[in-house]
Amino acid sequence: MASVNEFYTDIAFHPGETLAEKLEELKMGPKEFSIRTGKPEKTIIAILKGDSSITPEMAVLFESVLKIPARFWIKRQFSFDEYRAREKRVLAIEEAKDWAKCFPIGEMVKCGWLNAKTNAEEKVAELFHFFGVSSPEAWKNYFFKQQLKVAFRISLAHTKEPYAISAWIRQGEIQASQLPCGGYSETEFKKALKEIKTIMATQPKDFFEQLQQRCLACGVKVVYTPCIKKAPLSGATRWIDENPLIQLTGRYKQNDRFWFTFFHEAGHILLHGKKDIFLEDIEYSDADLQKEAEANEFAVEWTFSNEQEKEVLEASPLTIESIQAFAKKFNTHPAMIIGRFHKKELLHYAKGREFFVKLEFSDF
Repeated sequence: MASVNEFYTDIAFHPGETLAEKLEELKMGPKEFSIRTGKPEKTIIAILKGDSSITPEMAVLFESVLKIPARFWIKRQFSFDEYRAREKRVLAIEEAKDWAKCFPIGEMVKCGWLNAKTNAEEKVAELFHFFGVSSPEAWKNYFFKQQLKVAFRISLAHTKEPYAISAWIRQGEIQASQLPCGGYSETEFKKALKEIKTIMATQPKDFFEQLQQRCLACGVKVVYTPCIKKAPLSGATRWIDENPLIQLTGRYKQNDRFWFTFFHEAGHILLHGKKDIFLEDIEYSDADLQKEAEANEFAVEWTFSNEQEKEVLEASPLTIESIQAFAKKFNTHPAMIIGRFHKKELLHYAKGREFFVKLEFSDF
């Protein structure tokens, strides 16, 4: 994460102190100065006491009377205002320490989402920068109260680990913002799925890069965001601006599960439009079970359909060799068939395990 490296003074004086010194030097009282500048005496007294600010309009008037450039007073007032604002900011960060403790900061640092910091104040500041918020309340308004519904339309308030989940979601947003992409085309995305199915079937080493680039050409962003312990998601789908985003974890680092999740998320895009956000493998109040079932059916059709399953089972006996032959015929990967049969207990769990490819995402 980028950090703000600026120099800020440890102390600043209200410009009213300098004004008081100058008036004393000129042997001029507040009343006379108010008459000469045309400003109310109570305003001048408030400035001298540090209870009011010197505005740019006042600074120009002071210039004529005191022969001191207006920019001097403007700069002094700005420095003092910034100093006071940063004092308040320090207090706000102090009060946010307990909020920061709710996040899996160690894992976030390990994943490269946050810079490693030693003290609590710096950790709070890192989280503010990461989420792009200025306070815990702003974070809550976004992820709990849905105050910006065009960007995030569900509430994490009732999930078991809202802090970790929000961190994973935010990282996906950051990754998506770094992917240049044209407008979304539903027609092109449907065409691309046929090519992506071939990528699934052949499982090349650069499968993710091929998948990502093919989707970007259709206006669909696909990112890999590592799964963290307290956010055990397999994937998520949502729209950011005019582009759909598929965020995948490769949770089990296994090709059959990865591809089923991808096609499940693709189903959400094609079947359910822009209005919903879908988070896989966690419980949340806005979950639509009917739409999840539809996305599952979509993934089944693209990876190993029910009709294809029936055809395989009818061609008994069921052997690894026959499964390989059918996988080639259906343009799918043997792991998609074997995984289904393992789950349904139609094939012994020990058979065909060599077809489950362990996925590596270190380059993404």
